[in-house]
Amino acid sequence: GDMDRINVPPAGPMDLPLSLLEMGCSGRFELITHPIPNQPLPPHSTLPHGLPPTSLNLETEVEKRFLQDPAWLPIHDTDFAFQKFLKYIHLVLFISPLHSGLSVVRDPTTGMLLDFTEVPLENTGLSAKNSLSLQRQPGPPSESLRGSNTNYPFLPGGMEELTLDQIKKKSELEEDIDFEKDLLRVPPGLKISLAKPEVNLMSLLSSFDDIINLQPEAEEKEESKGGEEAPKLPRSNSLEDLGIKVFQLKSAIPKENPEENKKWAIPVNITSPCDDFYKRIPNPAFKWPFELDVFQKQAVLRLEAHDSVFVAAHTSAGKTVVAEYAIALSQKHMTRTIYTSPIKALSNQKFRDFKNTFGDVGLLTGDVQLSPESSCLIMTTEILRSMLYNGSEVIRDLEWVIFDEVHYINDAERGVVWEEVLIMLPDHVSIILLSATVPNALEFSEWIGRIKKRHIYVISTMKRPVPLEHYLYTGNSTKTQKEMFLLVDAAGNFLTKGYYAAVDAKKERTSKHAQSFGTKNTSQNTSASQDRAVWLTLLHFLFQRQQTPVVAFTFSRTRCDENARSLDSMDLTTSIEKAEIHSFFQKSLSRLRGGDRQLPQILLMRDLLKRGIAVHHSGILPILKEVIEMLFSRGLVKVLFATETFAMGVNMPARTVVFDSIRKHDGTGFRNLLPGEYIQMAGRAGRRGLDATGTVIILCKAGVHEMADLHVMMLGKPTILQSQFRLTYTMILNLLRVEALRVTDMMRRSFSESHRDTQAQEKRISQLKQTLSSLPPLDTEGQLSDLMPYYRTVTELRTTTDRAILESVNGLKALSMGRVVVVNNKQHLNALGVILQVSNDSVNRTFTALIICEKGNEEGGGKSNDSAAFPHLYNTALFIPEGPCSHTVQKLKLQDISAITVKTLKVIPDRIIDNYNKRQQPRFRHDPPGQAISTATQELLRLAEANPSGIATLDPVNDLQLKSVDVVEGSMRLRVLQESLRDFNCIHSPTFAEQVRVCVCVRWKELDTLLFLVSDQSLSLLPEYHQRIKVLQSLQYVDSSGAVQLKGRVACQISSHELLLTELLFENVLSPLAPEESAALLSCLVFTQNTQVEPHITNTLQEGIDRVLSVAQRIGELQRDCGIPQTAEEFVGQFKFGLTEVVYCWARGMPFAEIALLTDVQEGTVVRCIQRLDEVLKEVRQAARIVGDSVLGSKMERASLAIRRDIVFTASLYTH
Repeated sequence: GDMDRINVPPAGPMDLPLSLLEMGCSGRFELITHPIPNQPLPPHSTLPHGLPPTSLNLETEVEKRFLQDPAWLPIHDTDFAFQKFLKYIHLVLFISPLHSGLSVVRDPTTGMLLDFTEVPLENTGLSAKNSLSLQRQPGPPSESLRGSNTNYPFLPGGMEELTLDQIKKKSELEEDIDFEKDLLRVPPGLKISLAKPEVNLMSLLSSFDDIINLQPEAEEKEESKGGEEAPKLPRSNSLEDLGIKVFQLKSAIPKENPEENKKWAIPVNITSPCDDFYKRIPNPAFKWPFELDVFQKQAVLRLEAHDSVFVAAHTSAGKTVVAEYAIALSQKHMTRTIYTSPIKALSNQKFRDFKNTFGDVGLLTGDVQLSPESSCLIMTTEILRSMLYNGSEVIRDLEWVIFDEVHYINDAERGVVWEEVLIMLPDHVSIILLSATVPNALEFSEWIGRIKKRHIYVISTMKRPVPLEHYLYTGNSTKTQKEMFLLVDAAGNFLTKGYYAAVDAKKERTSKHAQSFGTKNTSQNTSASQDRAVWLTLLHFLFQRQQTPVVAFTFSRTRCDENARSLDSMDLTTSIEKAEIHSFFQKSLSRLRGGDRQLPQILLMRDLLKRGIAVHHSGILPILKEVIEMLFSRGLVKVLFATETFAMGVNMPARTVVFDSIRKHDGTGFRNLLPGEYIQMAGRAGRRGLDATGTVIILCKAGVHEMADLHVMMLGKPTILQSQFRLTYTMILNLLRVEALRVTDMMRRSFSESHRDTQAQEKRISQLKQTLSSLPPLDTEGQLSDLMPYYRTVTELRTTTDRAILESVNGLKALSMGRVVVVNNKQHLNALGVILQVSNDSVNRTFTALIICEKGNEEGGGKSNDSAAFPHLYNTALFIPEGPCSHTVQKLKLQDISAITVKTLKVIPDRIIDNYNKRQQPRFRHDPPGQAISTATQELLRLAEANPSGIATLDPVNDLQLKSVDVVEGSMRLRVLQESLRDFNCIHSPTFAEQVRVCVCVRWKELDTLLFLVSDQSLSLLPEYHQRIKVLQSLQYVDSSGAVQLKGRVACQISSHELLLTELLFENVLSPLAPEESAALLSCLVFTQNTQVEPHITNTLQEGIDRVLSVAQRIGELQRDCGIPQTAEEFVGQFKFGLTEVVYCWARGMPFAEIALLTDVQEGTVVRCIQRLDEVLKEVRQAARIVGDSVLGSKMERASLAIRRDIVFTASLYTH
């Protein structure tokens, strides 16, 4: 508008009425003649700003290209054109859900259809992608079983945090009415209140509740008690007076004990018989051919009431009854039950047992999926966990989850999975926990009850259906074969007589042996021939006494094999049994390929089995293990040499259990068996209905074990359930995916935090707040007006004196010999000390220091310092003794040192410490201190007197060179706070100390502590959580706000070693490799043993291995930098490449017999490893799908096909 206009004179009669008009923006002008008279000239352009720039004319463009190249637009080849078209257009259309449905109107008497009406539907917008609610729409059928990693889980039970929708639904119009304060006292329209006394509505209501809540008998008691105390009230007919009456009544009625309301775990008494069982359950969902025990009946009653139960009983006591009843109930109710077990072998066995009982049973393990639509699903805990995280539709119909062998929660590696599942289960699912006897069943159940906010009934029985007798066996030849001494009888009494008899029997022989050879053989280890003699003697003896079948627990796989092989002369089966064994063996292995049937291990085992002997451990081929278990349960295997895994879950009782030794190697070193382990294994002895007692025999091969050890092992308390909860990246990412679930909620609910009784603490907080508000108001006038802000400032000061500064590298450097420090602990208040020695234990670093103190307070005791009584006085004034100055030498922890001063002294530490220690002995007690000590003490005293109000300390930023933002901000804040302290008035008040003692020390302090305990800040894993988030952020799995990125989405899919696998994917480590090479490379994620054999591998594989190691090294270092306490070497060390060659050759089609020769790893382990590798390949395939790398996906598919063959993937005998 303000451009320099040329002033054109108005058009005269001579001027031609012409005007130029710009047409569009292509540069065309038109001449306008015939203007309308008396009108100004028309505008100079057709648009105010000219036309917008237009694109080229497409039509002409297409014509031009088509004429030049007719094939460019394939009109004649329509299929091809359509493909192209589809490639370009990729529209994702979500059909919006219907907001109304049809409802039928019927005649109520005849049921005739009269009409249809339209009804609005609630919650139509909810889907698995945006809601935790069970009201949400089901997802696509393909995802109904396993869910999808973009689904939300269903809301875990016991988490009642409001969802966003619920908060939104509270419209702006609704106000929160505070019934305590906001109620009108004066009715509208009246000038004054009618109620003479103030009636507090809330207390009125609650007192009515109290009156109603009391049971009648309690009420009578109350009347007799409260009769005298209740104040006499005049009779009255008005409501207000009633209000007062209720009010006072309330004070006379004691509240019910809140303790009783709080207990979630309810122990069930199983001592008295359950007589009215059949009355209460006239037609049970399931009937057994035998009469149930009391504990079983109690459990069934609880299940009928849909309650959760924890059943702790010995292995053979019949816990399965509880599981069976739950399955039967869910079939009756048309719901589903999930049965989870820690071990795959156990899942397979349960599948067979339940399938025979119920028919409608499915199985989901890492590599098998059988009839997943069944009402009872058996699965490993890991699969249930991923179903919960991925919002599987199965969860909707779920009525029971049965956790078998719950004591497995103590497993360091996998225990955390149980806790995650228990925390994530929704509210409508009831929980059944079956466990061996554990001492803290109640505490554990209390934890579950508290996080689920529902009662759990604890049924614990110590009774054994078949009592055990424990013996010591010292025989080793035909002459001594009867040397079996009873040590613990069936009633559980420890018989020392038997112990000494065994010692004598052993001693007599050793002395004879020594006389004849002149040596004493006292070593713990026995030679193979001695072992063989013991076993032959023992088994011969037991066979004569018809004590078979025998399970011999041996704690090393090689020992198992050797023992079995050494019995080559022994034959324990009749010819009929031999025929049965032979035909069963042939039939079971008929599905194997010819070459696989001739494997050395199979041939060896066949010969052993024919003679009634077998071996069972992780090195045995899975199919052979199953054959052995089945023959054993039929009573055809007479002697089974097994490792501890046989006792874990595999429910195969025997007549007799023998312990080859009572020491085992647990990965770190040798130790005696724990009571829990011993009981678990010994409990295999005694078959219900077949044996009167079970026999347990401990071999004394070298010498008799110590009596104390035996006593602890046989009669000690079994291991308590302990939380193995730890944060895993998968868990963190899965919870970050969903806004409504926070990782801290998971941490707060873990069993490791179960000691936090938040409810009680919150109760106490509200009590404290009440007390604080009812305290006589602070004398807030005058000088004390700023007491509260003062208290806050001091508290902040005390927490800001930062640990980080002391613990930093430079801080620890400064804390070296001769440095003067300020000491504050129970005994010293701002006392100067000088450091003499620093211990080099980085975990609990201690500093030996010489500190000055009052004479008489060297030991602590003396007059206690005021800092405990007055934590309020933020005091930098140094300690100066009133009387003569004395000294003490103490070991200090970091937290005792409150400041590092700028001063150092020359000290001679050894002399000071030696002299001090010498004078601690009574005879030198009164010697004068040595020269070195008195010099140091004088120096410290001189320093204190020179700087009475406080001494200069090292500045973290300038002196210690700590430049991180937190430290700089912290030290600035510290300065501000210290300055501000001088300006407070309250310190000058005469009643200051008194006021502080009343309110600060007691109440505010406790309130602060409690608020801290209830907050997330006190979670023990919180620092580690922040460290792990830091790792995830640096690797870009989540962004700075915690939103999960693509890499994080991929890592969610992967169950173990998620960081390494995801990094390998994104760094394309697998792309240059062939399918069989990538399978071989990934074997490092599933193989955990060490091997002695050097594998021969191709160069590309070797490069792959180096890349994997460098990626692992990078992750390890990153974790270390973020503060996770695991060295990079340890992280890299968990990946073992011992089986790369084996897997490579297997994937290339080499027969199993040849592969077994390539390595010293036993066949069973190799098979298990390749099976688990297949699960990893599946995960990588899923991940490749998310990233959109179809090449990698199909490569993994090919790798999978290459390893899934022959003996490694023969289906389990239990599932046929």
